Amino acid sequence: MGKRKVPDLYRAPFPLYTVKIDPKTGLVITAGGGGASKTGIKNAVHFLGLELVGSQHSATLLHAYDTGSCATMNMALGGDVFAAGQDGNCRVMRFRQQGPKQGQSSASKNGSGEQGSARRRGVKKQNGGGGGGGGGDAGGGDDPQTKDKSVEIIVNKVGEVQSDLSPQDPLQKCVRFSPDLKLLLTGGADGYVRVWEYPSLKEKLNFKAHQDEIEDIDISPDNKRIVTAGRDFACSVWSDDQLMLGLRWHDHMPHITEKMYRYHSCRFAKVEDQKDALRLYTVQIPHKRERKPPPCYLTKWDGKSFLPLLTKPCGSEVISCLSVSDSGTFLGLGTVTGSVSIYIAFSLQKLYYVQESHGIVVTDLAFLPETPKCKPVKANNEVAMLSVAVDSRCQLHTVANRRSVPIWLVLFLCVALLVGVMLLLQKFLPGFI
Repeated sequence: MGKRKVPDLYRAPFPLYTVKIDPKTGLVITAGGGGASKTGIKNAVHFLGLELVGSQHSATLLHAYDTGSCATMNMALGGDVFAAGQDGNCRVMRFRQQGPKQGQSSASKNGSGEQGSARRRGVKKQNGGGGGGGGGDAGGGDDPQTKDKSVEIIVNKVGEVQSDLSPQDPLQKCVRFSPDLKLLLTGGADGYVRVWEYPSLKEKLNFKAHQDEIEDIDISPDNKRIVTAGRDFACSVWSDDQLMLGLRWHDHMPHITEKMYRYHSCRFAKVEDQKDALRLYTVQIPHKRERKPPPCYLTKWDGKSFLPLLTKPCGSEVISCLSVSDSGTFLGLGTVTGSVSIYIAFSLQKLYYVQESHGIVVTDLAFLPETPKCKPVKANNEVAMLSVAVDSRCQLHTVANRRSVPIWLVLFLCVALLVGVMLLLQKFLPGFI
């Protein structure tokens, strides 16, 4: 642990705000940009091929999808589509891979700015990643060059909805697909939750969830409960548009007053080896910054009763994003100062930490899924996680396999051995104990 260098897997020519991994194809989808300001920084979604060559991970830009004057600030992946938050709108895109056709131009674009396939040019690898500008200046240069591949990425627009109606500077803050891909949920700066039927994008629910911006949103696996975290100090559980309860993480912490902290993130997760169990994880950050920064907190909740099970501090660096592995085993945290950490979900114990791995705010994290396409890339690591940040960098964080048996089994055997020794001593040397 501590301050060490993590090599850049990929550097984009613009700030990166979101990253997802398609479990079926293994594609890394990351996006961002400079927004509508005329600074010369482009807005795009980049599709990366991630591979392991020997012991070195590398990422290659396969396709760049131009998003015009809108930067993608948040994104949800659902099957072969992604929903992108761009200003006050949610744009749904379908992507697919196909082999290049004979005689077809690989740089074709239609009038709407959608790209048919990536440009095919040689690439110089840099720290194992795709070439191009980027870096600390958020990349004001040309697009990164793409490596010649036998597969092309096709992106088509499926639909678009207005997901935030703020009178000034509308902004979608978060987006999530339901696990069954029948619903699309959005949360905006206007404090409203909007639930859309998918794929029709017909509005199903529209309700005021918070008095301020919605920071995060998630939905339970059975689609019955929605959880929202807002800047108004509330984290709320909803049944459709009816408020069920507000979470209270600090009731048994008398040193924390009502408005010292606000909720920043919320995520449902399964419990490994417990089919019917469900957990909810939340992050609480200080509402005001002080000369001596107080710690942020992680809380684990029962995902059905919504009772708090465990709360632990997670450092004084302000948390900027939370991610949960597909198995529910690990939590990933990024900070506004660029640090990245991985926690064990069961105990909320820190497993991995790199101080200021990025130069500035970590904006999103994504664990490699346990799928046939991703397992070879994960290699002999217990966990692997991508991070992206405003510094335009994408990094890969890995933890090598630490053991071949679960730690709880090791502890159980140690306790059993100790008890056995004490019983033997009591039997044969009664005066010893």
